[in-house]
Amino acid sequence: MSQNRIECDLVVLGLGPGGEHTALLLAGKGLDVVAVDERLVGGECPYFGCVPSKMMIAAAQTVHQARRVADFGGSADVRPDWGPVAARIRDEATDDWDDQVAVDRLLAAGATFVRGRGTITAPREVTVNGTTYVARRGIVLNTGTSPSAPPIQGLAATPYWTNREVVKVTELPASLTVIGGGPIGCELAQVFATFGVQVTVVEVAERIIAVEEPEASDVLTKAFEAQGIEVLSGAKIERVDHGSAGFTVVLDGREVVSEQLLVAAGRRNNLAGIGLENVGLDPEARVLEPDERMRVADGVWAVGDITGKGAFTHVSMYQGDVVVRDVMGENGPWADYRAVARATFTSPEVGSVGLSEAAAREHGIDVRVATGDLGSRGWLAKEEGVVKLVSDRARGVLIGACVVGSTGGEVIGMLATAIHAEVPIATLAEMHFAYPTYYRAVQPVLRDLL
Repeated sequence: MSQNRIECDLVVLGLGPGGEHTALLLAGKGLDVVAVDERLVGGECPYFGCVPSKMMIAAAQTVHQARRVADFGGSADVRPDWGPVAARIRDEATDDWDDQVAVDRLLAAGATFVRGRGTITAPREVTVNGTTYVARRGIVLNTGTSPSAPPIQGLAATPYWTNREVVKVTELPASLTVIGGGPIGCELAQVFATFGVQVTVVEVAERIIAVEEPEASDVLTKAFEAQGIEVLSGAKIERVDHGSAGFTVVLDGREVVSEQLLVAAGRRNNLAGIGLENVGLDPEARVLEPDERMRVADGVWAVGDITGKGAFTHVSMYQGDVVVRDVMGENGPWADYRAVARATFTSPEVGSVGLSEAAAREHGIDVRVATGDLGSRGWLAKEEGVVKLVSDRARGVLIGACVVGSTGGEVIGMLATAIHAEVPIATLAEMHFAYPTYYRAVQPVLRDLL
């Protein structure tokens, strides 16, 4: 073969959590894997998303709990300091946004790492930096997403923050406007408010965390208002200006002025210009629809956000496991998305799994719904929250659940198991639920479904 053509077993194009996971596993099984990415190995999650943001959240929740001492016994003088948070993100989470540890992990597993923008140039061929890698088994795509800004007049000309800038902040602004009341926007809004920033959340939908149950939005909105966060939902944004006074978000009938602006209003898949047309796929595709084995074309697999199955690290890695089984000729299990769990790490947390009530009805399912509070543990902790369960009336099993509370993301685990295994509600309702745990609050709601 020519000097610029190198044979291998598999090329992994894009090394977010799922791509990195897939490359590590297949290289560990003895395959000749070439792992390609032009950005940091590990993707958004460890450097600009899950890990640094959850460090922020852990700090904010500790400060928030310290401020509650007077509600339970005693007093405390709480003086938040952003310096240790910024330092921990730089030193512990991101190694100052250096991926050498991740690169070394790939190399130790036996993979070949190539830094650069890869393009599919033919079936089973990826070209990077002038060298073509010919993959005997095929290509795994995990090209991920980038921050997306809505087409608001004037916004593009301003120095607004996205998640990539906000995790590097070392000095907090006095005030912040957040465009976008989804999970990322809400998490970061609450973090900054806890550290003394005056925060306004602007959401074009009729409620924040609009993909979740309305009951969850209600609880979180009340929590935000109690913390001094202004929530402007159902907003019509006319334009954004920037000048000496900072940012001005012009709404229909109102202006919101702040020192800084964070745009957390969605992301776009990185599929443009990667050569999809060279393997028979639509180069204009917004998502790639995989089969149960994560195949999107002959010799091509896709994992992660680009599959449209949930923009979550755990989904991407789950899909990577499916790819590994298929590449290695194993007999499943294959992809199943009935019980995809997710969590929004606000205070209170919003944990969800499966179908919402609205989504279930849109699917034509005859549903039965029940809700409840956080029970004895919620009362003891002086905590507001909600448990909502959605069932398939005909089959007598759960198909969706939402838990809002300080451990919402943890309680949802048992409900995810129930949905995945299709455990009868009658069986779940008569389980032992330890008193006075948060998850015990699920039992009366289960019984209401009966």
